[in-house]
Amino acid sequence: MKDIQNQRDERNIPIDKVGIKNLRYPITVLDRKNGFQHTVASINMYVDLPGKYKGTHMSRFVELLHLFRPEVSLEKFSIILEQMKTHLDAASAHIEVTFPYFIEKKAPVSDSPGLMDYTCRIVGISDPDSSVDLISEVIVPISSVCPCSKEISDMGAHNQRGEVRLSTRFKKFIWMEDMIELVESCASCDVYSVLKRVDEKQVTEKGYQNAKFVEDVVRDLAAYLNQDDNITWFSVSAEHFESIHNHSAYALINSGKAPGH
Repeated sequence: MKDIQNQRDERNIPIDKVGIKNLRYPITVLDRKNGFQHTVASINMYVDLPGKYKGTHMSRFVELLHLFRPEVSLEKFSIILEQMKTHLDAASAHIEVTFPYFIEKKAPVSDSPGLMDYTCRIVGISDPDSSVDLISEVIVPISSVCPCSKEISDMGAHNQRGEVRLSTRFKKFIWMEDMIELVESCASCDVYSVLKRVDEKQVTEKGYQNAKFVEDVVRDLAAYLNQDDNITWFSVSAEHFESIHNHSAYALINSGKAPGH
């Protein structure tokens, strides 16, 4: 049968990224406590396309996902990126794997267990020189208390949930759990799925005693990451979903340790 994708395109305009997006796929990821965890990922896979070709072979992206089974690992990222370039005759390859990750977390006073879900993402990029760039990312819910509101109010202070996005490049493997715990330690208070009354009292008072702006959260994280020799680059952002405003508060710090893609 005629290979339409490999026919010549007379416009001769190269495409930076072409491929598949938002493909749901079952994966297994490393779990610090239990060894492995089964989850379902949303996967984006792209390669570059030279200007002379009419199109890429989309089905080959899905076929290559079998290289991930049974688990997603940094080693397998490198393998699949090179296979994408080989099978699709590309100079560069890009893959993003986003998935919910569940951690059992006990309430701070009652020890009542509950499952917290965090959004995690691993990005892999292979350039024409075959160097592989890996980025690990977590999105962590937090709670925050406004220092200004606390200072000017006779009683109480406004508080809200927020979200921190932490992306890192590294020399050696980093557990997702370690990244999540680091973020939670820099919040006014972390978030739980199960709280009894004694726990609610504790987290409310902890947050009030540890009031933080979005600026404080990203600076505290950056100060820690700047001292970690294993981290070669990071990006950290915080968004607080304000309870007394119809907008969010936002802050972002990009590390100067290494250039980003």
